[in-house]
Amino acid sequence: MAHARASIETVDYATAIATGHHRLTADEGPALGGKDVGPAPYDLLVSALGACTAITLRMYAERKQWPVTAVHADIHFRRSDDKVESIDRVLHIEGAIDADQKKRMAEIAERTPVTLTLKRSLEIRTTLGDPS
Repeated sequence: MAHARASIETVDYATAIATGHHRLTADEGPALGGKDVGPAPYDLLVSALGACTAITLRMYAERKQWPVTAVHADIHFRRSDDKVESIDRVLHIEGAIDADQKKRMAEIAERTPVTLTLKRSLEIRTTLGDPS
């Protein structure tokens, strides 16, 4: 379904990411020894959730023929001092729709593919491959 390849060489901690025909760079900020030449890994995680949320809600509004002009999803990953992790998502929906329609879109946001994946967690298997 989805595939990405991340590669790092000797520059701390710039990481080249290839997915499909797209190329991205991830990095850490100076506080963690990086040069901040791209988003940090958790920034990419919340970006994926934000993109999935916005795309799904746009598709839903189009299917319902609701006059939604924009959807903004502000996503914040948090880790408390006692290591409890959570994500807060705030939706801003623009257009001539009423409170019930906005509430329905918030309900749909709870069932986007990336939301469901993060909520149920998933198995990650790691193996060693040949160098290439």
